[in-house]
Amino acid sequence: MAELTDVESTAAPAPDFDGWSCPLPLRDQPRIVLGHGGGGVLSAELVQHVFAPAYGGPVLEQGGDAATVTLGGARLAFSTDSYVVRPLFFPGGSIGDLAVNGTVNDLAMAGARPAYLSCGFILEEGVETSVVARVAQAVGAAARAAGVEIATGDTKVVESGHGDGIYLNTAGIGLIPDGVDLRPQRARPGDVVIVSGEIGVHGVAVMSVREGLEFGADVRSDSAPLAGLVQAMLAVEPDLHVLRDPTRGGLAASLNEIAAAAGTGVVIRERAVPVPQLVANACAILGLDPFYVANEGKLVAFVPRESADAVLEAMRAHPQGVGAAVIGECVDEHHGMVVARTGLGGTRVVDLPIGEQLPRIC
Repeated sequence: MAELTDVESTAAPAPDFDGWSCPLPLRDQPRIVLGHGGGGVLSAELVQHVFAPAYGGPVLEQGGDAATVTLGGARLAFSTDSYVVRPLFFPGGSIGDLAVNGTVNDLAMAGARPAYLSCGFILEEGVETSVVARVAQAVGAAARAAGVEIATGDTKVVESGHGDGIYLNTAGIGLIPDGVDLRPQRARPGDVVIVSGEIGVHGVAVMSVREGLEFGADVRSDSAPLAGLVQAMLAVEPDLHVLRDPTRGGLAASLNEIAAAAGTGVVIRERAVPVPQLVANACAILGLDPFYVANEGKLVAFVPRESADAVLEAMRAHPQGVGAAVIGECVDEHHGMVVARTGLGGTRVVDLPIGEQLPRIC
């Protein structure tokens, strides 16, 4: 017993759950559920009450898709992400190009020019080597297309039944040009909100093949690198305020996170948001809201009103921004809240999602 007591005396103190502030979905969820990875309220509470107190600091508090750090006089964007999508291959992409594009886009949302990525493979015992090779080839092709180099990596194998074939982790760094300052805190009343194209495509594409659903035509993932589009936008307006790629939690989660970080309100025009008919039909059948469905090749931008037309024109001139559209504005009302003006003239609140509508899509 003495030895056990000695060990216990050096252990880290247990978290003080009673000291947490409301609202606390985690108190009602003593175990992790899928919703904790959905990019909504549960994810935010997990970060706020578990991770941030354990190791958070000023850089982590930035709250962007990528952290902005200064090293040796250079401003760098630094990001990491893990990919657990099922199935591994889906219309328009695979877990391999998804992992590369996702990290490249996180860096681009900080205004950086992505340069180097790491890639970690977590393989389940029994997965076919040919499948691993296909994913690796997809990683390489996506990296070349995005103009980045896979500079380092790692491989781990877990026992059969303790994984799902292949999981990937990618981290990346990129150089931020002088004068570029993209942060969610910079959104301000008067900013115009622009999306780069149709939303909800990736989530519906993955769901269709995973669940064996047919919607009358093929829906292909919109996974794509967005660094080139961002550079075209910065070329006409270096003082863009906020960029975000609406992945987990969809457009709704991204807008809510920005509104909360900046302490402003956001108003969007529901009918102005480009939702392709196939996505609208699929969501109607399944009882889903397209605003909450993940995207992997789109961005949302908060742009100074005086330069919105020029930025929109530059976006539409780029292959990844042909379908760009103005969907709303930032306002000095209902701070921290997103509302949508409906086609019937009403208004509805677009909340941060609680959990996960479509698990395992990124």
